[in-house]
Order: sequence, then structure tokens, then C-alpha cells
Amino acid sequence: MNPMLLRNFTLLDETGMRGGSVIIEDGCIRELWNGCPEGASFPCTIDGGSLIPGRVLTLMPALVDLHAHFRDPGGQTAEALPAETVESAALAAAAGGYGTVVCMANTKPPIDTLAAAADLKARSDALGLIDLYPALSLTRGMAGRELSEIARIETPLDFPRLLSEDGKDVLDDGLFLAALREARRLKLPVSCHCDAGGGQAEAAKQAGEARRVWSRVEENAATRRALELGRKAGAWIHIAHVSTQEAAALIRSAKKAGGLVSAEAAPHHIALTEDAAQELGEASYGRVNPPLRTGEDRRAVVQALMDGTLDAVATDHAPHTQKDKAAGAPGFSGLETSFAVCLTALVKTGGLSLPRLSALMSAAPARILGLTDRGRIAPGYRGDLCVADTEAVWTVQAAAFRSRGKNTPYQNREVSGRILMTIHRGRIVYETENRQNRNAHV
Repeated sequence: MNPMLLRNFTLLDETGMRGGSVIIEDGCIRELWNGCPEGASFPCTIDGGSLIPGRVLTLMPALVDLHAHFRDPGGQTAEALPAETVESAALAAAAGGYGTVVCMANTKPPIDTLAAAADLKARSDALGLIDLYPALSLTRGMAGRELSEIARIETPLDFPRLLSEDGKDVLDDGLFLAALREARRLKLPVSCHCDAGGGQAEAAKQAGEARRVWSRVEENAATRRALELGRKAGAWIHIAHVSTQEAAALIRSAKKAGGLVSAEAAPHHIALTEDAAQELGEASYGRVNPPLRTGEDRRAVVQALMDGTLDAVATDHAPHTQKDKAAGAPGFSGLETSFAVCLTALVKTGGLSLPRLSALMSAAPARILGLTDRGRIAPGYRGDLCVADTEAVWTVQAAAFRSRGKNTPYQNREVSGRILMTIHRGRIVYETENRQNRNAHV
């Protein structure tokens, strides 16, 4: 693999920002320079000062996503094309600046064995665009009746890096505890999507309460249950897509009490409220699990990201066909818009620093996955980087997505910040089509 020089950039990671250059060799960062190495000659040179004349571009660690849906395998479908494949999802991830992605197990059939996970990972690895780590379900077939293969996995292991029953919480406390104890043995976090609201949520449904009411009861009750059972089992609980101020407060308290807890927020809960869902159609194009919440909830989620209660941003990329989305399938495609949405909502208008955003989208999720070789720009770290124009302003057009899922709540919305190039293991795997003054060839 040819060495690569990336010069004349603003280098950004969780430690701060500084001007400089990076040398990548054999897929890893070899050296950093405060300026530009004089007289150095490399077969591949990317000059940040000439990509967009007159603008200093930002070089960041590639993003790490803890939570995406690749829909592969997708089972039988009447549609001419599936909602997503590993190929289209990997292309979308690279276009969004991602180098590492965890995909959920709610496929058809579910990913409940190492063989199934290994097959999907091998097909992704063959593409060479991202590192994919399929999550393994807690129960066989995600049916909630018996443990999946997790009880027979031996350590050490390279994958899975995360366990999750996705949107189907394990309802039986005893079985959930057994799964959590296996997760503790494997030293893996369990991503809890917190949909099991118990009797209180069911009573609210039976009383005819609106979805925004009973879904709040569900999330809050399920968050409390997951934290309590995780503490009892001594397991690492990771709370997915936190959307309510009450759930954020529960996580904050659990952390203060010394619990082994981490949590994430999704870009749509960071940037949007229930008003957007109503405009899009609460039962169709604006539908997502958990729902878009109130302005107070959105502000509480942002505050929790700022004060460290929430550790990471995760896309919850959920592609759907137009037919399924119109019929109420929940979720949004998010891999290609997440950086811009978060930069706009958290940095440009929210007061978050760029290094903190990098931590939330790169270093922190890498640590949660136990990946110590990525998420920062430093010698010895992986050559997984992305180039961003943090001053770019552009309008989201779903038709241009690499993902087959064109379901986005940001259609025709103006956002700031654009990924121009993604480098994976020292190879350019994505770049914008309008790059000017190219002086590099790989």
C-alpha cells in the first residue's frame, strides 16, 4: 500500500485542533507534522490547501457508529429492490465519513449466531469501505424464549463488539438477567433500545393515550428496568437513542452511583422535535422509534451530550422503501447526514466545541466498542480519516444518497458541514465528485 501524505489541514480530534500534516503508511498513521514536511515526496499526496481554494479544510478521525440497520439479510420481499444491502449501506457510511459501523441484529433471519455475523462481516470486509461489526442478538431468533449463541461463545473474540435485542426488549426478567451475565462474561456492552414499558405503558395504550404519551412511559420505564437489571448482573448497559429528559436523568443518576453505563443520542433527537414529525406525518414520514419529542426533551438531550451524561452520537440509520415508509415503517436514513446535522445543531447553533463533537462521533464510540486503534489522530492509530469542510452550507437531497433508503426528515433543509473525502486503512474510499485541483492518485 502506497504511503500517503495529507498536508495543510486543520487536524481535529477529541484532544483539540491544530494545523498540520499526517503521514499514513501500511494503513496506520506514522507521523504528524505541525506544518508540512519540507522536501517530502509521496506517491499519494492530498493537499488540503488546494482541494477548495481559499479554504482551510478539517482532517478528522473517521466516524464510528454504534447503531445502524443494514437490512441485510432482508428476507423475501415483493419490492423490486430491497430497502438496503450491505453494499449500499457501506457506500452510504463511507460517504458520511464513517470508518466503523455496528449494524443491528433485526435482520430476516436475525443475526443470532457467530456464523451469520461472520458471513455479513466477510461480505462487508470484501468491499473494503468500512469495518462492520454485526451485533449479536440476546435470544434465538429474537423471539425472547431462549438465549442465542452468546452462551457458547468463547473469549477472546474480535467480534461481536456489542450485543443487542434491538427494538424487542427481552421481557422475561430471568432470561434478561441470564443474557446480561453472559455479556458480563464476554466483557461486552448490551445496547438496550428500551421499548418494554410494562403495565403502566400498556394501561396508557388501553386508555387511548396518544403515542407521544405511552411511548414516553415505555422509554422511561424500560430505561429504569435495564439500568436496575444491569446493576444486578454487573453488566455493561448501553442505552440507545435516548430521547426524553427523564431517561437522561436516570442515566445521569446511574452513572453517579457508579454503574457501568454508557448511552447515545441520535441526530434526529438532537436536531428535531415533534413539530417536525407532525409536518412530515406522524404516522408515516415523520415516524421513528422513539418518537421525536418536545423542545424541552431535545434541549435535555443536548445538555446531556454536553455534560457527559450521554457518551456518543449514533445514527440509528433505518432505511425503508418508499412504500413501507408511507405505510408507517419507523426510522430515518441517517448515515449521510449525521455529521452535518450534528455540526449544525450542536456546534453552529448549540455551543458545543468541535473537539467535543469529534469525541462524540469518533473517540467515545470507539472506546465503547473496545477499539483502541481508532478515533484519534496520533501515531500508531488507524489510517481511518475523513476530510470535512465545516463552513460548507448545502441542501439535503435524498435522491443523491448512496443508501437505497431515501427516507430523511431533512429533505430540502439547509445544513452546515460536508464530508469531502473518507480514507479507510490508508485508502481513499469516498470523495465528492466536484473535487478541484486534484493532485493525488492512489
